[in-house]
Amino acid sequence: MDLLSTILWPLKWVVELLLVAWHWVFSAIGLDPAAGLTWVLSIVGLVLVVRAALIPLFVKQIKNQRRMMEVAPQLKKIQEKYKGKKDQFSREAMSRETMELYKKTGTNPLGSCLPLLVQMPIFFALFSVLNDAQHSKEGVGPLNATLADQFGDASLFGFAPLHLSFSGAMNAVGGPEVGVMVVAAIMVVLMTASQFITQLQIVSKNISDETKASPMFRQQKVLLYILPFVFLFSGFTFPLGVMFYWLTSNIWTMVQQFLIIRNMPMPGTEAAKQREERLARKGKLVVESPSAETVVVQEKKPTQRQQPMGKNRAKKTGGAPGTPNIKNGS
Repeated sequence: MDLLSTILWPLKWVVELLLVAWHWVFSAIGLDPAAGLTWVLSIVGLVLVVRAALIPLFVKQIKNQRRMMEVAPQLKKIQEKYKGKKDQFSREAMSRETMELYKKTGTNPLGSCLPLLVQMPIFFALFSVLNDAQHSKEGVGPLNATLADQFGDASLFGFAPLHLSFSGAMNAVGGPEVGVMVVAAIMVVLMTASQFITQLQIVSKNISDETKASPMFRQQKVLLYILPFVFLFSGFTFPLGVMFYWLTSNIWTMVQQFLIIRNMPMPGTEAAKQREERLARKGKLVVESPSAETVVVQEKKPTQRQQPMGKNRAKKTGGAPGTPNIKNGS
């Protein structure tokens, strides 16, 4: 067993457990255990469990994004401080101050990638499970030989095997399988579109004007148009079963992102203004009055009685005759 297989082994076991559990549920309610639809619904159920488990990470991602937005002005000051300085000392100082700012505010520039990084091993584990199943190989866990044969032979609509990809159907031994190619092409388009719409929601509505002026935003905007092409070309090599997992996951992300942006937008963004307008129309907008001031009541101190000094007493104290003498507490 190679290193990658060793790392993926526990994930493959869990993937198989969830897949077989959902397959049992749908078979128990009357669906054909060997049908492609049953296995597709099992993959959808797998996505629902995985993505529901990742909700705490997504909440953490949102909080990290808000903290990053709060420290953006301070980060900009550090960048302006060392602007145009390319010597080694300045670069090290800038890097050190930036890391100290992140540590002080509890922010992590890579926190936004955490849910995606966690999903990738699961994606590879599913890909490995499907790849073994298409060769009727039993899995490392609950996916026994019988279920592996069913999975490997399952077809959607009766003509699109789940283990086939667009490239595999195009290069089939008996000639191109047009039906599989059509289904795979539709899946690739839907995957690409859902990924693009998800990123477009963030870029167009949930980023402040100040952030839009940063170099990081320009890089994110470039990725908005590059990433869909990556999915467009790589998707043609994915088996249909894997594409159903990826599409369902993309739809979950798109809907989840829409709800977050609509109900908990970043302050100062277009989405935040739209939310305020909706609340204002419903009469639910709570606006803090800028004129409200805190009234500080200062207790008036008692006036201390003063007495003039006599001539003899002034000599003792070093003061001039007639100088007032303050008696505390009198």
